[in-house]
Amino acid sequence: MYELTTVSKDYPQSRRTVTALSKVTLSIPDGQFVAIQGPTGGGKSTLLQMLGALDRPTKGTIALGGSELSTLPDRALTRIRAREIGFVFQGFNLIPTLTAQENVEAALVPSRISASERSRRATEALESVGLAERGTHLPAELSGGQQQRVAIARALVKEPEVLLADEPTGNLDEQTRDEIMDLLEGVRRDRGLTLIIVTHDSAVARRAERRLHIKQGKVTEMS
Repeated sequence: MYELTTVSKDYPQSRRTVTALSKVTLSIPDGQFVAIQGPTGGGKSTLLQMLGALDRPTKGTIALGGSELSTLPDRALTRIRAREIGFVFQGFNLIPTLTAQENVEAALVPSRISASERSRRATEALESVGLAERGTHLPAELSGGQQQRVAIARALVKEPEVLLADEPTGNLDEQTRDEIMDLLEGVRRDRGLTLIIVTHDSAVARRAERRLHIKQGKVTEMS
């Protein structure tokens, strides 16, 4: 699924340059569940942005399913993000004035499919995360766990090949965390997704097939 070759990312800051990633070479097979851990500022979010085609490396190459992300034009990267990659965030990132159904449908607007098809697929996505009866509710009327389920439905409605999650359980209590992780693992198995999670929570990371640790921009494998 992913092939990273000597990927580095530098950010100029005032009179110096900060290296967020340093010569990262990494292969992630199709369908694998990977957890990424490491200290704050170590490069986790930068790596996830690279995998999500949200940023380009300063040096090196990143391939997703044969597409070389680091050399594609912005329009092509936008298409890849819209069709192949789903994103889930710690803060849910739901639009507060839209219902759960409308939040999920919003992910399909760039695809230019009909309104009826958007509605059908959004309804199915909400059903798949156990929120079939909450489609008309606003985010403020939902619990934190329910909001994260809507966010997952929004990511899944695009039928992506990759699901990237940045601290998806960071705002949840332990029981809800486990429920969300059960959901993510089940979705991954059922759909054959590649699931990549950034997390500070060791209980979440232990559920992954593979654990990576990133510190000072360098990635190592964890046993």
